[in-house]
Amino acid sequence: MEACRDFLNWLDPDISVQILMYLEDPSDLVHVSSVSRSWRDFVIANGLFKHLCLRMFPQLSRVACVMELNKSRAKKPVEVGSSYSMEWESLARDHRVYATLAQVCTSFLVEDCISEAISASSTDHYPLESIHNTLLPAYTWRDPYWSSKGQSDPAVPETLIYKLKSELCVISEINICPFQELFLSSLYIYSANSVRFRMGHPKGPNDFGSRHLGDSLPCNAEDTFIWTYTSPEFPMAQEGCLQNFRLPEPVLCIGGILQIELLGRVQRHELDGLFYICMSYVQVVGCSLSPTFCVEILETSGTFVLKNDMQGKFYTPTKFTQG
Repeated sequence: MEACRDFLNWLDPDISVQILMYLEDPSDLVHVSSVSRSWRDFVIANGLFKHLCLRMFPQLSRVACVMELNKSRAKKPVEVGSSYSMEWESLARDHRVYATLAQVCTSFLVEDCISEAISASSTDHYPLESIHNTLLPAYTWRDPYWSSKGQSDPAVPETLIYKLKSELCVISEINICPFQELFLSSLYIYSANSVRFRMGHPKGPNDFGSRHLGDSLPCNAEDTFIWTYTSPEFPMAQEGCLQNFRLPEPVLCIGGILQIELLGRVQRHELDGLFYICMSYVQVVGCSLSPTFCVEILETSGTFVLKNDMQGKFYTPTKFTQG
């Protein structure tokens, strides 16, 4: 019987990399790494897990470096001047961190990722109609809701800003329920024409100043936050039900801040003739990567350090499940 041949030894390395880059499931790449020591070294040397994560989440292009916080995994210092050993340990560390990230991001259980409300661009009757009211599901038209101030121009937008459960979350969809009101035997629905989402992080640790994150007072978002993702614009139906807005691809929110842009007004109020936008409930669906991962934003460069703490638990092929 003819001996099996290792195609990595026969093909040009660049061609081998291009072939393996077609793998989209992290578990397949884990299996490749398990074939032999030489295949594992090839995956590490070419940063294939890092490339896979970058395809999954382009936001990772802003990673300046990765760090392992679990000291029990720390390697013994290499000899001074051993540049090859230092470079290989750096590649191996990237491999471990990005392999773990791929595992966490493809085997999570979804949850509501909102931690608290930060601010609304305007509030009609504060605190009675504050953004805090959007954190609890609404079941009847009598339930609490958030209301903007009235505007004569229906084109004036509104924004709602929320803090997520951690600085690193994978977000797949946002659900929003417009408020509907029974007034003088008629039903009024205060939706927006369309909606758009932004994700990002504060410009600095003190950018909120003395204001508390949950006080619902307006803040200048452009002066306070850096947005690293902006979604397409989604049409919103004039219906008083929970409306689903699924993002084209799951998004890695770096910094834990979500802004909802409500674009265009539909409903006038009968008493003052002004246009309002009112929302009963907001839900952000995804998963928090904490405590496995956290980030340190580097203010001067706009990049960040990706930190991994698995407490001694690292990926194995059997842990991967299809997301």
